[in-house]
This record gives sequence, structure tokens and C-alpha cells, in this order.
Amino acid sequence: MPTARKFFTEDQQEDLRLAIMNAELNTSGEIRVHIENTCQGEVMDRALVIFHKLEMHKTANRNGVLIYLAAKNRKFAIIGDEGIHKIVPENYWDSIKNRMLEHFRENRFTEGLVEAITETGRQLKKNFPYQVNDVNELPDEISFS
Repeated sequence: MPTARKFFTEDQQEDLRLAIMNAELNTSGEIRVHIENTCQGEVMDRALVIFHKLEMHKTANRNGVLIYLAAKNRKFAIIGDEGIHKIVPENYWDSIKNRMLEHFRENRFTEGLVEAITETGRQLKKNFPYQVNDVNELPDEISFS
């Protein structure tokens, strides 16, 4: 099994970065993807640690969304900051995770992440539309640990 940094090819990483850029075009929201080899313990707990490590809770509208993947043990989570979490329907993140899982089961990890990023962007656009003075508060590149 390749390391987290090598789990996706350079082209796939670029596809994910472009998906993030496109998803953020019409919103003030921020999306990050973080990949690491393994997740010890509860995946949501680990994703929350990464969320804070990446300072995603410091966006102006508290509308950052983290998509976390532990590549080797196939654990993943989606965490939205309090601004977006208050607005989306209760089962919203579960529906995205279920669609990701369908792709992941067929080893289509890039496609699953791109779909999750795109759908998250739609929800952010609806609730946090682009503002004229909007600044990209967080990097679009995938982060690794």
C-alpha cells in the first residue's frame, strides 16, 4: 500500500485540487481534503483534530468543510464547521458519505472525493454565496500527514 502522499497520482491530486477550486468559485465557504495513512481510534475524533490543526475553524463565516481519508484502513469522515453545520439538514453529511462509499467500494477514490467536493460546494453556494470581496481563506491543495 502506498503512503498517503502517493495514494493518489499527481494527476488525481490535481483533479481533486481543481474540484475544490471549482466548488469554491461561487461560495465564501472553504473545502479541504486531508489524507493520511492510518487512523487510530474513532475517525470523527481524528478528523476533528485535523480540522483544528488545519485551522479550519478560523474562517470568517465558520463555513469550512473537511473531507478526511485514512487511506490504509479505509476510514473517512466529513466535518463541517458550526456555520455550515447549523444550516444543512440533519442527515446531509451521511448522504454524501454514502455516495462516497459506493465509489470507494469499487476503488474509485478520486471519483468519490470529487463527487463529495462538488456536492459540498453546491450546499455552500446555496447557504454562503460568493461575496465581491471574498478571499480564499484556506489552501486548495490536499494536505497530508
